[in-house]
Amino acid sequence: MAGHRTEAHPHGADRLCDAGDRVYSRAVRRGRVSREDAETVPCLVELALLHPDPDDMGWLVPTSPQEVMTRLLREMHEHVVATQSRMGEAVSAFEWYAALGGDARSPAEGMALRVLDGLPRIRAAMDEATEACTSEVLAVQPGGIRREDELSEGLHRALALRRRGVRMRDLYTHVARHGQGLLNYMELMEDAAEARTLDEVTERLIVFDRTVAFIPASPDRTVALELRHPALVDYLVTVFERLWRLAIPLTAPLPDTGIEGITHRERSIAALLAEGHQDAVVAERLGISVRTCRAHIARLSETLGAASRTQLGVRIAQAGLDGPPRSPELQPLSAPGPESPTGR
Repeated sequence: MAGHRTEAHPHGADRLCDAGDRVYSRAVRRGRVSREDAETVPCLVELALLHPDPDDMGWLVPTSPQEVMTRLLREMHEHVVATQSRMGEAVSAFEWYAALGGDARSPAEGMALRVLDGLPRIRAAMDEATEACTSEVLAVQPGGIRREDELSEGLHRALALRRRGVRMRDLYTHVARHGQGLLNYMELMEDAAEARTLDEVTERLIVFDRTVAFIPASPDRTVALELRHPALVDYLVTVFERLWRLAIPLTAPLPDTGIEGITHRERSIAALLAEGHQDAVVAERLGISVRTCRAHIARLSETLGAASRTQLGVRIAQAGLDGPPRSPELQPLSAPGPESPTGR
């Protein structure tokens, strides 16, 4: 941490030397320390951790630990802000140098990767890709029920694409089926868009004309990557196409689990629990809240007659819910109940 340093005591206020630690601690406990005792640790005065007592110049009083902590946090914040600023400058410089080898018609064209830092830059790049798109858009939309503001944010792009005859294919989680906003959106897009759903999908992905792709580069999705390298884009398209073949059309019902009392979502939860995932991870992967996930687990436990999480794991395996659906001849006709040999 920043602070005045000397050869004898090359440190800042965030990490005192042993001698400085002892003297400063004593000063805080007693309220002051004599100048003579502090002579061996000039670092404390240099770092403004000790200062003269205005009532007696032969003594030094300590700066309160709370004030020191505030100062350190302020310095840390200033350091983070400065680092972020330098990162932004470095990204801009990278883009400038990379663009020198590209086509003069478009600075972004010919660049394999571009970092988009901040929502305004992301939206601008998406708008640019939308305007240039002529045939197809592939999108993966993770999470649960899509909020109206999320759907509205990209609606102008979708409508512009529809007017130009561009085809759109979207992948969602099964949970998204329960949102009226998505149904309204698909109705508005008519035949220009097709949606399918899966138990879980990858992180967000948007591909325009199989030439440029966008993926998030930060957990809060305020940083994104624009990818134009053909190998990278082809790889992402392949991932999308394989998920698309496994997905179920939005207009088609979800398949029955074949086990009485067990819903499709509960089967998905059971499979993830069998893999050893915690409730929060299961909820995130399926696009539901932790509270909803636990309610399903409670119903699953009741249906399978499990009195504990350990017993639930056993019941899940016995019912064949710990993996993909089994063939009909191997599938149990019902979940084990209390009266069955495997029940309580």
